[in-house]
Amino acid sequence: MQADLLTHQKRMAEIQQKPQLEEIVEAITSAMAAHDRQRVEALIEFHNPAELAHILDALPAAERPHLFAYIPQKLHGEVLLHMGDVAAAELASEMDSLTLHNVTLEMDTADVAELFEILPDEKVSELLSLMDTQRRERVEKNLGYDEGTAGRLMHTDAITVRADVSLKTVRRFLRRLENIPSDTNTLMVVDKNNHFKGVISILDVLRGFPHTTVGEVMHTESVTLRPDMSELEVAQIFQDHDLISAPVLDEEGFFLGRVVVDDIVDLVRDQAEQAIFRSVGLDEEEDLFAPIIPSAKRRAIWLAVNLLTAFLASWAIGLFEATLDKIVALAVLMPIVASMGGIAGSQTLTLTIRGLALGQVNRRNLSWLLKKELGIGLLNGLAWAIVVAIVAAWWFKEMQLGLVIGLALVINMFVAALCGLWIPVILKRMGADPALSGAVVLTTVTDVVGFVSFLGLASVVLL
Repeated sequence: MQADLLTHQKRMAEIQQKPQLEEIVEAITSAMAAHDRQRVEALIEFHNPAELAHILDALPAAERPHLFAYIPQKLHGEVLLHMGDVAAAELASEMDSLTLHNVTLEMDTADVAELFEILPDEKVSELLSLMDTQRRERVEKNLGYDEGTAGRLMHTDAITVRADVSLKTVRRFLRRLENIPSDTNTLMVVDKNNHFKGVISILDVLRGFPHTTVGEVMHTESVTLRPDMSELEVAQIFQDHDLISAPVLDEEGFFLGRVVVDDIVDLVRDQAEQAIFRSVGLDEEEDLFAPIIPSAKRRAIWLAVNLLTAFLASWAIGLFEATLDKIVALAVLMPIVASMGGIAGSQTLTLTIRGLALGQVNRRNLSWLLKKELGIGLLNGLAWAIVVAIVAAWWFKEMQLGLVIGLALVINMFVAALCGLWIPVILKRMGADPALSGAVVLTTVTDVVGFVSFLGLASVVLL
């Protein structure tokens, strides 16, 4: 007993003293280069699947299969799920179907469906053919729902009980189970036809009188989900009600499965990562260590879009070539108008995208929001126009030049506020992702309007 305690204390001390990711990756790389298997196994021994995934993601693509081979097979599935999609797909594609099938046996059907999303169709077909009928039907049930819905997220491993059985029977049933699913804080109460009736907490099962029936202590007013609900709706419900798990029911009240908080945490993390990547036109699963050609192709698309918008802005400037030739000061001041409009529009764009994601922007409040943002754009435009006009007039000793840039600034910031609200709304209605393409469209509009308004007014007033 004393020896076990000392071993446990030593293990906890080692876990608490884990080196930083950079250090562990460097140590593992060195150990693998030296073919020191014992050292590699010691370095990864106390890391959980998520940490191992981070380590694999931080390795060059060619080295990942070598380290993956050192990881116990029972952890392979979880490790793949925590890795970036591109890296995980490449790693899984190199495994033969039978090995990958054995990996999925350790996974819940919802996790298997998540893994299937990143695999080639032929690999998915092979894996489904290797499954027994019951498991294949459960996985296909998850795959039958659209990506990004509660149906795709839900786990079918929930423990169900009947309302007419005693708590003593439920306790005996739980003791006989080999594995209780993670995040099981409640048991689902259903009738003989699998209609959902309510939930009973594990705590109530443990502390209730043995001969009390489940129906006497279950909660019938529980929060439920529909399988077609979007992930964002589900996340909002979990946040509003502080849920650990929630049942998923079809239209007729049949119990289908449950969504657990672990999936919601992953979802929130993924959404945050997507926002960061999409702000610069990258795929959210961009692999830092992916080969050169695939990486270049993925990034080339948005570079091409940005180049087209840059040419459009340059074309707008070219319309006023004669004006620019006569007044050099316009070329010096021109970036100010576009830049101020771009920043003002980005502020409105960011808030609107956030509101759309949270369901706060709708048809009823859109006109009110438009009036507010236009008011802000006009107010800020007038305030900063005065400042810029004074500076420009003092700098170039030309009052009319100050007037021109001031008016152009008001126009561009007003248009920026208008577009910052409408662009994401229109893109969403068209089925496009505002977070991915909104900034590109807005930048083009504010650049073109800024240049045209400034140079156009200059052509009229100064020449």
